[in-house]
Amino acid sequence: MTSPQPGRAAGDGSGSTAAPHLPAAAPSESGDVGSRLVGWRHPSILAAAGLSVASGFAQYAVTASLGDVAAAFGEAAVAGPGASIAEQVGLSASTLGLGLAAIRLASLASLPLSGLADVHGRRRTLLATCAIGLVLSVTAAVAPTFWAFVAIVALSRPLLSTTNAVAGVAAAEETRSGDRASAIALITAAYGFGAGLTALARALGGSTFGFRPLFALALVPLLLLPVLQRVLVEPERYVRAVHPARRRLLLGPFHGRRRRRLAIVAGMTLAVGFVTGPVNTYLFLYAEGVLGLSPATTFVVILAAAPTGLAGLALGRWGADRLGRRPTAVAAHLGLALFGLATYSGTVPALIGGYLLSVFAGSVYAPAAGALSAELFPTSIRATSAGWLTVSAVVGSVIGLVVFGVVADVADSFGVAAAAVAVPAALVSLIYLRLPETKGVELEDSAPEVS
Repeated sequence: MTSPQPGRAAGDGSGSTAAPHLPAAAPSESGDVGSRLVGWRHPSILAAAGLSVASGFAQYAVTASLGDVAAAFGEAAVAGPGASIAEQVGLSASTLGLGLAAIRLASLASLPLSGLADVHGRRRTLLATCAIGLVLSVTAAVAPTFWAFVAIVALSRPLLSTTNAVAGVAAAEETRSGDRASAIALITAAYGFGAGLTALARALGGSTFGFRPLFALALVPLLLLPVLQRVLVEPERYVRAVHPARRRLLLGPFHGRRRRRLAIVAGMTLAVGFVTGPVNTYLFLYAEGVLGLSPATTFVVILAAAPTGLAGLALGRWGADRLGRRPTAVAAHLGLALFGLATYSGTVPALIGGYLLSVFAGSVYAPAAGALSAELFPTSIRATSAGWLTVSAVVGSVIGLVVFGVVADVADSFGVAAAAVAVPAALVSLIYLRLPETKGVELEDSAPEVS
């Protein structure tokens, strides 16, 4: 395995075996933004986190209510050890997998939507995508059929995915290197908090709550958007570094070292999506439809994931700032695969332990991988690169959902299906080491505007 020579950035064509830290190049993004950078608890970053809460709630509602959706649009569930997956939950795993894959696949549209943030600004894009995505989520509450539900949610998905991606970009751009992992951890925690609220709503609503009231609750964050709009500001880095004449929508492949960096990060993001997509999506269905847990018990597990996730974010932030972005991301990536496999091994303790450890690993992964991804690309294309990574995660999730659903039906086993997605993801975990380390490097130095 070859890497660039010391003193050169990754992907410049050199063939040394060294794996360097990125050199501190002379700043090339115009303007002195150092005095304008803020801490990770600044109101504007908190507002971006609020948008991620809304995005997490609306997107995770699909996962949390999957069993309710299957029951509402499928056949009456049949209990018993001899019943098939379709008989236990109402719809076959293949049907659910195809529907979920269609929803995830729609997130491919987040690439041009994220690219708009490089043209029209982070703030405007965040507010527009979040508002429209929430409106569509509320509309899904009145869907008459399963495929109508899939179509409506599929329209909202790229908008909400863009919201979360651009929120991370804005948080990265408003902070210094020492605060960047913390800011991205906050955005990640906010998304997870929004996702957890869906489980809380189902637990409080009881067994008859259903998916329709859950999606209707997206009206609450929609009504709170004007409050967040007042404190959300455009990152100074974007305003100063990207001249209006250079703001253009760039959807094609990048050039030179940027292309190589993007290919590596996108490949690893795809691998993570390949395992986490199905592992997280089928969780409620497996826990309640197969293992027989009640919604209240499921909520307790989700509630326990909150401190677990916070601990993971703290460790991920520490690891990213002390050990480096790359080693922290590699270790967490491997953990995601192994713990995802354990989650579906067939017992309630394994489900609970595997899920909580998966949450922990994912939380460790987010600050390191998020900071690394932001620091590898210049401000003029940072949102576009985030869009490419969202697309990679979507493609990985779609492939994972289809593979998981088909294998689960053929083998009539969730455990075998989990192995089919976890093992390949674990095998590629070291590829992150092909990237340069960016710990301690500011955005102006790590990714100059001129290659």
